[in-house]
Amino acid sequence: MKKGLFLILSLMMTTAVFAQKGVEDGSRYGHGDDSIACLRNISIYTEYVKTENYLEAYNNGWKEVFRDAPLAQSSTYTNGVKILRALYKDEQDAEKKAQYSAELMEVYEQRLKYLDELNKLVKNPTTVAEVKGLYAYDYIKYNPKPELQKAYTMLREAVDLGKGETAYYVIGELMRISAQRFKSNKDTRDQLLQDYLDCANYIVEFIDAQTNEKIIEAAVKTKDNIDAHFVNSGAADCESLQAIFGPKVEENKTDAEYLNKVVTVMAMLDCTASDAYFKAAEYAHEIQPTAKTATGIAKMYISEKSDYETALKYYDQAISLEQDPKALSDLYYTGAVIQYQLKDQNKARTYLNNSTSNNPNNGNAHILMAQLYAANYKWHSDDAMSRCAFFAVLDKLEQAKRVDSTVTEKANELIVKYKESCPTTEDLFMYGLKKGDTVEIKGWINVTTTIR
Repeated sequence: MKKGLFLILSLMMTTAVFAQKGVEDGSRYGHGDDSIACLRNISIYTEYVKTENYLEAYNNGWKEVFRDAPLAQSSTYTNGVKILRALYKDEQDAEKKAQYSAELMEVYEQRLKYLDELNKLVKNPTTVAEVKGLYAYDYIKYNPKPELQKAYTMLREAVDLGKGETAYYVIGELMRISAQRFKSNKDTRDQLLQDYLDCANYIVEFIDAQTNEKIIEAAVKTKDNIDAHFVNSGAADCESLQAIFGPKVEENKTDAEYLNKVVTVMAMLDCTASDAYFKAAEYAHEIQPTAKTATGIAKMYISEKSDYETALKYYDQAISLEQDPKALSDLYYTGAVIQYQLKDQNKARTYLNNSTSNNPNNGNAHILMAQLYAANYKWHSDDAMSRCAFFAVLDKLEQAKRVDSTVTEKANELIVKYKESCPTTEDLFMYGLKKGDTVEIKGWINVTTTIR
């Protein structure tokens, strides 16, 4: 009798072990009938996913695999995201929509719970930062009533983990939510500023690491949006930035990365007259001279001290450190403007030639050269011949319009002005010159032009 009872109990225990789910014993698919059912469910629902029949996939196997065999496949979770996103978008019933949203969040929670084991099943492991980034993004996008503070906390955590490797849209969403949070709670101003500094830095790192042009294009748009969210938040006025950055610049005067961020932010918002900007630029320049820091200091010497000679020295440093041709062109142009104000027209012309050499389409440089021509028009003993120099002035202004549409209005105003100084046909008759003839303008200008 005892032997019979022992045999029955043994069979019962064997059957129990034989029919265990993966969630119960930690196996991939479970055991016995449960493992067979799990593999069948995977086969069925994945076929529906392939044909984008997500409702059938949801109802025919995916839920069971997700619930009973959490370690079966990493794709259980990526497919689950596809399925639940699609069902959420298509659903009209509010309760059902909320259900799909909650289940989508469960997918992320469970994936994080088993991530180490799931990563052993794939060639390319997924990081906690990646999952948390997607989790935060979907919490906002696929949620009827996302909580602002919870969304912010999730995004901030994901970005802190991923830094420059965080997906561009997650970085962008952090800035958007941070700006939104500030509008309802002004006490978050300091954190908003830190969020901006981090997001602006990380998005550049992300872009620099990409090779896919479509991703780069989307990330660049996100970068612009990050700037826009900050500027439009209302926290970005110069007085506020001075109050925030002022003491922190002194605290971080040996931290080049922090100082450069301050310079970048305050320059973007045209806060170069602020004391914090000036100090940050000088400290950063002492640690690691760059074109940006040299330019920042030069601007401060002009705006705050009207010290053009010292400013020009810093612009020359910026020129020696800059590599980008367009940026170099702008620096040379600014140097020419300063030389023009310092009444050294020869040096101004040298700067302008270097400006247009680096960027032939710098319309402002061509306009300033035209103004230099006008200031040096007296090259001939006869006034009418000297005023032929204004035809060369018009040539430069027309060139400026042709290569740079942004200066058209300014060029046209000067064209109207300088046309009045051109000689008439009667003025040039005694020299045998008429419309269409060429004339060599000598002296300081030293170019050939056509009579109009």
